Amino acid sequence: MKELSGRTIGIDDGDDVMFSDFEDDGEMWTGSGPRERRRAVQFSRPFQAPPTVFVSLSMWDVDSAANMRADVSTDNVTPEGFELVFRTWGDTRVARARMRWMAIGALRSEDDWDLY
Repeated sequence: MKELSGRTIGIDDGDDVMFSDFEDDGEMWTGSGPRERRRAVQFSRPFQAPPTVFVSLSMWDVDSAANMRADVSTDNVTPEGFELVFRTWGDTRVARARMRWMAIGALRSEDDWDLY
């Protein structure tokens, strides 16, 4: 559990297109086996420490003739940003995907100062 002791709590959010592989026969649409896409996200303002980031699929367009498999997560969360991660595997064919995210954490305030 994270305890937020600062007086200022920040919430940042976004909705990012991860890929649109059906347009150019990209590997998510035409490939098979393990596949992964990452997208770097910068927060609109740095947090005091790495925030908690929630992610979910907000849109995905998949071929109904194959199994639908998806793993959505985050990686490399820092006070300045993080990476959205979309993974699939097997015979899944994903034409496009969009991911929604929300970050919650403490922000520095004008009353914060460092001694050293």
